[in-house]
Amino acid sequence: MNAIEVRNVCKAYQNFQLDHVSLTLPEGTILGLVGENGAGKTTLIRLILDLARKDVGEIQVYGKDDAMSVPSFRNEVGVVLDEVSLPPVMKAAEIGKMMGMIYSAWDQVVYDGLLSGLKIPQDKCFKDFSRGNKMKLGIACALSHHPKILILDEATSGLDPVVRDELLDILLDFTRDESHAILMSSHIVSDLEKACDYIAFLHEGKLLLSEEKDRLLEMYGKLVCSREDFEKISPEDIIGKRDTGYGMQCIVKRTDVTRGLNLQPVGIEELFVVMVKGDLA
Repeated sequence: MNAIEVRNVCKAYQNFQLDHVSLTLPEGTILGLVGENGAGKTTLIRLILDLARKDVGEIQVYGKDDAMSVPSFRNEVGVVLDEVSLPPVMKAAEIGKMMGMIYSAWDQVVYDGLLSGLKIPQDKCFKDFSRGNKMKLGIACALSHHPKILILDEATSGLDPVVRDELLDILLDFTRDESHAILMSSHIVSDLEKACDYIAFLHEGKLLLSEEKDRLLEMYGKLVCSREDFEKISPEDIIGKRDTGYGMQCIVKRTDVTRGLNLQPVGIEELFVVMVKGDLA
């Protein structure tokens, strides 16, 4: 079953339009949204969470239309945004008691275990937390009401590598339950490449592609070749290119023609940049 299905969704603002976006998040997987600032990642997440109303299209969560508009269903979804918003003068224990009044499925034992395991300060008010500890507390809150889906919008942005690695381990552990799923956006494409099963590229409100990560890495490669070999490649198979003066560097689709050449792996971030710019830097 699919955890989230987005079909032909549009949302228009004065200076921006999310344009007929369709993607699917299967159970037991992590889907990463890649895109520059203003690409539409946060807009799409807000639409899924029913924090904004779509103009056109369908959004289903576990097969239910507009599920997030049903208050009881919100137990099923844990949300962590770029800026974790919790009462600034509360300590972690007080925040846990508050969450217990909000979520019917709140599990204090899970919460206390996460506070301890993540080394979250319990003697400080939230406003005095570092960014990393704020994010870890947001994750602890999101996980402690037994959600089936986590939705994370830039949740690893600005964190040091050690904290990011801790959080990625928690996310990977969460999806070991095949009924769980995660939708996450991040500017740190290496995090998405490490954790995600599926990758979706958004650019200026349009979906460039949505595909299994491993399939993407199988579909494209990096090539350094002579101009003579370059001329044999169909223009339709060339994603981006650069003339070095000594030959050609390019990102290409792996076809019968290009498989005979010395193709190297291409990273997700490099592939996204080339698809947006059309040329190698």
